[in-house]
Amino acid sequence: MENNQNLASPVVMISGAASGIGKSTALAMAEQSNRLCLLDLNKQALEELKLQLQEKCEIITLCGDVTDATFIQSAVNEIEHKFGRLDYVLNNAGMTSVSKSITDLEFEEWHRVIDVNIHSVYYCLYYQIPLMLKSGGGSIVNISSVLGLIGIKNRAAYVTSKHAVTGMTKAAALDYAEENIRVNSVHPGYIQTPLIAHIDSEMLVAKHPVKRLGTAEEVTALVKFLWSDEAKFITGSQYVIDGGYSIQ
Repeated sequence: MENNQNLASPVVMISGAASGIGKSTALAMAEQSNRLCLLDLNKQALEELKLQLQEKCEIITLCGDVTDATFIQSAVNEIEHKFGRLDYVLNNAGMTSVSKSITDLEFEEWHRVIDVNIHSVYYCLYYQIPLMLKSGGGSIVNISSVLGLIGIKNRAAYVTSKHAVTGMTKAAALDYAEENIRVNSVHPGYIQTPLIAHIDSEMLVAKHPVKRLGTAEEVTALVKFLWSDEAKFITGSQYVIDGGYSIQ
């Protein structure tokens, strides 16, 4: 991890922390005795994760909706109150969209995906960055998607939202490059997480040149690299981890 003054244990904030990539990253960071703030809408899963990790590290768990700006503000305030700083962020909370053409998509369906996948990332950055500035800098990873770089049929809301995360990442990276805050986006393909549990796995595997799906742990490894000293010259970049899905 990057060296921060007056800190033995870096502080990590993860949204969507109770399952999939978020959970995998929380587990990995707890093993290194980092101090964690974990956010999720699933209270039971979040409490189970807290019980699993609390003997390994200091931990805050907060159950709430990331589309509520006041919830994000309260979470960052809690981090500042308890830990006094923020070093690493994984803005991971997100949702997929129903399979419909853009003219069949209901307004409510559109707005829900946009709220979760775009507005929540904006709220997170809005409140995280000032605390990072007080801390002397840090590294932020926004989870976009391979569909934040390419398109796919009948997923207009999701494709739009993830492209927006890609653009927001670039803009934030430029805004704070001179102040020691790096912002990068990670673009997973189909990863074995609850988010794609409803999709036929054999069909998905066949779409990948490597003939398998990715794992949450593989994405975590990439996130940890982007947080590390080895990535100090990397900001505003897009890292695809999709088993070759997007290059066909």
